[in-house]
Amino acid sequence: MTQNGQSIVLVVGATGNVGRNVVQQLTEHGVRVRAASRSPKTAKGLPEAELVRVNLEEAETLRAAAEGADAAFLMVRGFTVRPETMTEALRGRVKRIVFLSSMAVDDNAPVQTNPIGKAHVEIEEAIRATGAEWTFLRPGAFATNTLTWWGPQLRAGDVVRWPYGEAAWASIHEADIAAVAVRALTEDGHAGKKYVLTGGEALTQKEQLHRIGEAIGRTLRFEELAPEAAREQMKAYLPEFVVDRLLPMWERAMIERALVTRTVEEVTGKAPRTFWQWAMDHANEF
Repeated sequence: MTQNGQSIVLVVGATGNVGRNVVQQLTEHGVRVRAASRSPKTAKGLPEAELVRVNLEEAETLRAAAEGADAAFLMVRGFTVRPETMTEALRGRVKRIVFLSSMAVDDNAPVQTNPIGKAHVEIEEAIRATGAEWTFLRPGAFATNTLTWWGPQLRAGDVVRWPYGEAAWASIHEADIAAVAVRALTEDGHAGKKYVLTGGEALTQKEQLHRIGEAIGRTLRFEELAPEAAREQMKAYLPEFVVDRLLPMWERAMIERALVTRTVEEVTGKAPRTFWQWAMDHANEF
């Protein structure tokens, strides 16, 4: 696929954290972008893209958006839509699909017991069935999760009340996920690849909070919260089945060594951004 500005890439989920970065980086590469959103009239910050309306529960909207596109970046927020409904709309229309999947997928398991992994692998299987070239991005923890989890507390004060402060993982900057996606969308050599993506350093949650404090110029404090109290707090903005997976995973992360991959650097030629860089990029949001 060329980068001469003539090919068209459809970005589904263009207003999300990753999708917005995919749009920006594609346009910087001179690629024509068709940015899909449920509400394109209210989409902001995508001046170089052609805005189109796509509701994944309405297959005809995705089918229309895919006409004339060479490749598609697919990101699914919820999992109420049948995978085949989405992929049939892309079949025969795009030659290449890059899907934002999840590290929760276990290729060695005959049955996906993790509901997050199960939902993503069902979409992966439906994409394979289209006959298009495919690349699956499987990131672990997103650095932007801390905005959802801690943002309200930090905008109200300097204390984060949260469980498992010593749990560590290598959070990834959304711009690095996008950079890998752009390579897969615009270059050959990525078909059939499953890219497991992490940041370049494992930090405990307490260390992550310290990095945020450095970025915003405040002294922040982590106050350990009992898991059951955290469960009720988290259910306000996360599905219960996600909460039920996260808490045991964080408990294990207190003692298990965090996975750190070199995939971002191997694909893009650049080391992944640090968590401190992510915190600096988002300092105003805290």
